[in-house]
Amino acid sequence: MSRAMNISLPEAEVVQLCSAAAVAISAIETLPAGGTHLVCRNIDGANEMRHRLKKHLIEGRVKRFPFLVANKY
Repeated sequence: MSRAMNISLPEAEVVQLCSAAAVAISAIETLPAGGTHLVCRNIDGANEMRHRLKKHLIEGRVKRFPFLVANKY
């Protein structure tokens, strides 16, 4: 099972729900079409959030913003 999931809720609400459940966030980003991509720090936290947010989970692939890394050289 993955630590990552896509949720059809705004990022601020996802952060608040994770905090209330004492689930640590590894990475979080807003999706271009709305919703949030969430990566929990551990699988137990991810399973907890999947259980709590099962009616808001987005199934299948979603479009995400490109990830750009600044070149320091």
